[in-house]
Amino acid sequence: MAVKSVFVWQWGKRGAGPRIAVDLANGLASLPDISVRLSLSDEAEILHSHHAPQDALVFKTYRSALGLFGRFLQAPLIITKLFLMMLRNKPDIAICAMPAPLDVLMAHALRRAGVKVVTIVHDARAHPGDGYPFQMLLQKALITQSSLLVTFSQHVASVLSGDAICRGKPVLSLSHPPFVGTEAPPPFSHGGKPRLLMFGRLLPYKGLDLLAEALPQLETAVDCRVIGKGPKSPELTQLSGIRDVTVENRWVPEDELSRLIAWADVLLLPYREASQSGVGAMAAAGGRYVVATNVGGLAEQFSDNPQAVLCEPDAASIAVAITQLLEAPPPIAPVPDSARAWQELGQKILSAAGR
Repeated sequence: MAVKSVFVWQWGKRGAGPRIAVDLANGLASLPDISVRLSLSDEAEILHSHHAPQDALVFKTYRSALGLFGRFLQAPLIITKLFLMMLRNKPDIAICAMPAPLDVLMAHALRRAGVKVVTIVHDARAHPGDGYPFQMLLQKALITQSSLLVTFSQHVASVLSGDAICRGKPVLSLSHPPFVGTEAPPPFSHGGKPRLLMFGRLLPYKGLDLLAEALPQLETAVDCRVIGKGPKSPELTQLSGIRDVTVENRWVPEDELSRLIAWADVLLLPYREASQSGVGAMAAAGGRYVVATNVGGLAEQFSDNPQAVLCEPDAASIAVAITQLLEAPPPIAPVPDSARAWQELGQKILSAAGR
């Protein structure tokens, strides 16, 4: 069998995008007769972490909004350079692991070179306060260059399928694999008070207000940490004033994520809306318990997870779910094989793209 060449790229600076690209590329590389090239932004945080890939094609992106504008002014030149590069080392298929501002330039070059483009779309609509300027406009431009769209929830797939720009394009709904390298000791093995953790972008749609109302209703003493980057808000101030709750408004570096997972017993996802959750994927990889609201794609993501409790998106339901889980935690399930899950994801994408 001839070796199939796959190009995986993600030009975001930090967060889940580069991590997904690395795990996906590694999963694809473990398949027989598959050759993989990975491209990341020169600003990608993961390049300086213990998850850094051994060999990645680094692309100069931007350091500021002004720099991004400048790169778009150079679009014709950049596309031509990328086009020639793809002709020299033409892949059989290219996969965008998560849309970022400059990805449409690469997609355009790939299409000119006759390469089939697959895009993993994480959000069909922008979340309030999340993303970057013109995110959905650039994503739509990327979608027009794509032959296949992949989502991590049927919720996102259904919304995309209803968009005129996606009409006629196949949309493949798959599950978000657990992130590789987030193994941790069993929950509650530390022997102290239960440890609750909410981390990620600290934005209103994440249900900060619901959590602030729910935590005082708990009768069990807990240690709770709310960690992530977000604007100052009344909800964060309210959370800071709750006993045994610590708010750390800061960006969480790549190499700290595994330690956070290992610290926590329960991951809290009190969201008001969601496509799916990368935090939830880390929780699954670390064998953590999860309390999540039944919104968007979260029900799909956690319905088969025996260590997850789903509840309604209101403070009383969240408090009850946390209490029930702490009083009678379900048996700890075997930790999933994260590397195998990414391998299977890659195989499913290739199979669908080859139709």
